[in-house]
Amino acid sequence: MEQYTIIKSFVMLMALAGAFTFFFLRVRRLYRLMMAVEGTTRFKLDQVSTRIGVLFKDVLGQANVLRKKWPGIAHTLIFFGFLAVQPHSLELMIKGICPAFEVGNWIPGLYGGYLFVADILAAFVLVGFAYAIYRRTMLRPPYLTLGTDANLIILFTCLIIVTFQFINAFQTLLPLAADAYDYRGIFPVSGLLVPLLGLDTLSPQQVFAGYEVAYWIHMATILSFLVYIPGSKHLHLLAAAPNVFLKPLVREKAIIRTDIENEALETFGLGKVSELNWKNVLNLYACTECGRCEEQCPASNTDKPLSPKKVVHDLKVDLLDHSDAILGGDCDQVKPIVREDSPVTGDVLWSCTTCRACEDICPVNIEHLDFIIEARKHQVLMEASFPPEVQETFTNLENQANPWGFGADSRADWCKGMDVPLMSDNPEAELLWFVGCAGSFDDRGKKISQAMARVLQRAGVDFAILGPEEACNGDMARRAGNEYLAQMLIQQNVETLNGYKPKTILSGCPHCFNIIKNEYPHFGAVYPVVSHAEFLFDLHRQGRLKPNGKSLGNLTFHDSCYLGRWNGIFQPPRDLLRSMNNGQLTEMQRSGEKGFCCGAGGGRMFMEETLGKRINVDRAEEIMRSGAATVAAACPFCATMLSDGLMDKASAVAVKDIAEIVDAATV
Repeated sequence: MEQYTIIKSFVMLMALAGAFTFFFLRVRRLYRLMMAVEGTTRFKLDQVSTRIGVLFKDVLGQANVLRKKWPGIAHTLIFFGFLAVQPHSLELMIKGICPAFEVGNWIPGLYGGYLFVADILAAFVLVGFAYAIYRRTMLRPPYLTLGTDANLIILFTCLIIVTFQFINAFQTLLPLAADAYDYRGIFPVSGLLVPLLGLDTLSPQQVFAGYEVAYWIHMATILSFLVYIPGSKHLHLLAAAPNVFLKPLVREKAIIRTDIENEALETFGLGKVSELNWKNVLNLYACTECGRCEEQCPASNTDKPLSPKKVVHDLKVDLLDHSDAILGGDCDQVKPIVREDSPVTGDVLWSCTTCRACEDICPVNIEHLDFIIEARKHQVLMEASFPPEVQETFTNLENQANPWGFGADSRADWCKGMDVPLMSDNPEAELLWFVGCAGSFDDRGKKISQAMARVLQRAGVDFAILGPEEACNGDMARRAGNEYLAQMLIQQNVETLNGYKPKTILSGCPHCFNIIKNEYPHFGAVYPVVSHAEFLFDLHRQGRLKPNGKSLGNLTFHDSCYLGRWNGIFQPPRDLLRSMNNGQLTEMQRSGEKGFCCGAGGGRMFMEETLGKRINVDRAEEIMRSGAATVAAACPFCATMLSDGLMDKASAVAVKDIAEIVDAATV
């Protein structure tokens, strides 16, 4: 026995030293790779106490994970149970080297309480995995990553838990040495294995052998798991918590500004994985491959080649494949992200509507759009590679400052005869209404603008528009990757705005609202900006817009991505519609934070949709299932896309902007 103890101590010491050394070397390489990439980040470490609170809420509290009920509960059971096992496993490692090591002798009461709770939580891990296996074998959601890697992780973890319970059970039967801790009566779950399997009928030699077999399987599995983690999809066990801790505390609503006038820059956007920044790489490491982003993505839902999860996975694989070149400082050997043999294709990049559903649902706060928009930017500016139909749109924006190519001097023609003042005539107006291209030139958008003008006049608002002085806000060009053109349009508007210095800017288009509010400040125009959804509801609360009492019938509301997920404006339009319709509003299944995109964002309004099912048709079908007679929108692009989708389905459901609804429902 003494000889075995010596051999065991030596083998454990060597195993621990080898496994932890190999683990350290693999993690160090990943860290060095993360810090070796060339990109710069806008991240800054601030509000550390707040970040610690976020860490407790999102990681220890599993707040993001639990947003999806049953998978979230299963993951939480696995997470806490696995954590609870580790202190005892660590003690067992030390005891393998030094048999006299007994934590229980130092703090017997606290230690016994810990083991009691840990034993229960360990059993819940198996419950969590039972659901995980059921989900993988029976439910099989298409967005879930299956395969050897995932199955190995399940096997590793289940082995760790089962052997932990057998170790506990055998510990209650081992002969008590003079200085040993008494484990009898401590394990409420593992203790049941003794009578259930007849372990108490075994001889002392058999009990010892059973304990040692369970011990070595337990240790071999833990150490194998430790070595396996850095190269598996469960790298997120190491990276998720840091990524959550370092996430933007206030979600970035502005995409990355590229200094296009910097002659020292040899490339723009993201062309190679070596051009990522360290925070991007941490995002890649943190991905759990849970598939929630893919489940919510409108492109994935309509059979497009884009899966946000797969983009992150493919970029991580590409990064690791080029790790030798990056670590060696030879980034010229790194191949472009978009290349002939790459899974990240042009169709993948251009399928994105930038709706932000992926980022909103991600439990570890990955910023998927940084990858996609920056890759688009590189394709446009450096490779001149983009959907051919966008060329005409870019030309129209450059020549006439609107995507349709109408004469810039006709921008105010929509309001002829309506007595709508220009800022040039009323520079002291209380409100500058930035009408936008859709509201100025699109036939559907012009009707919305006319309704909005009537409502503002009815409420006695002192407002004015820019008219021919207004240019496209730059959103379409920027999200389609043409940063040069976008900045040209933005600077044109910034110069005009700074000339008038408006008190408040009103926008009836969420794309105008988002970019003027969140991105124009980076170009020197900082002004209060309000959406028409908020402004109209505020006018109603002030008593300046009074409902006429007419019922609007069964009404539902479609959330604009750039009003909702991008800027958190969900409730004001709903409150407004309810106040106009005697408190009645029907919600669609996908609404609010889980609202489904119309398909127009990210420049997609001006691109052909030839792959898979049309996104607006998918949304139209959901509108029809709601039973609503009218769907309200808060975006002219949404109104157009929904109208086209409903027309495709030969539906009689009417599409109205909230301005049109308020115009018809107030006196």
